[in-house]
Amino acid sequence: MISERLRKQIEFLIEADKMKSLYRQTYIINDEKRSDSMRDMPADDIPLKRRENDAEHSFHLALFAMTLAEYANIPVDLLRVMKMVLIHDIVEIDAGDTYCYDTKGYESKREREEKAADRLFGLLPEDQEREYRSLWEEFEAMNTAESRFAAALDRMQPMLLNYTKNGISWQEHDISYGQVYDRNKHISHGSEALWEYMEEALSDALDRGIIKEK
Repeated sequence: MISERLRKQIEFLIEADKMKSLYRQTYIINDEKRSDSMRDMPADDIPLKRRENDAEHSFHLALFAMTLAEYANIPVDLLRVMKMVLIHDIVEIDAGDTYCYDTKGYESKREREEKAADRLFGLLPEDQEREYRSLWEEFEAMNTAESRFAAALDRMQPMLLNYTKNGISWQEHDISYGQVYDRNKHISHGSEALWEYMEEALSDALDRGIIKEK
């Protein structure tokens, strides 16, 4: 007989699949080249320019954590960081993605996400509901070495993709150097080394004119 616990876990995992359909404002990097995996696809089916979805973003952050953990300001529990970055955007299934420079959207962001967390984590067995909710709350609070490093990666990744894509999303939304700097300088709270890297990238973006100064 299938247990109620397993039924709840499967229900949650099916719901989590919706992250694959939640698109962010950041564009994927290698979207204009025909890769080997695309060789049998009709040309009309190959996306020339598309944004990443939440599932891709979370996967990429987990890989960032695995690869860059040595640059955390304070040694971190890598498994906890990876769990955090994999779970942090689950709430967007209900709450939607709030663009980081959308000041109006941020007014209701916490309320929308709290309600989403109640429903989505509530699908799980009680022990996992507590664990996942705790991880999400910790990420939001940024009050531990792990959550500060996870948050640093969450801000670094879209910034790096935008820089690599010649500022495409910054230009679309008329975002300035100052806005990006102010939004992302908190990377240093989790990793001074990673912020130094991104600060140099942002300065280069300004010098090359792929982001406006003001």
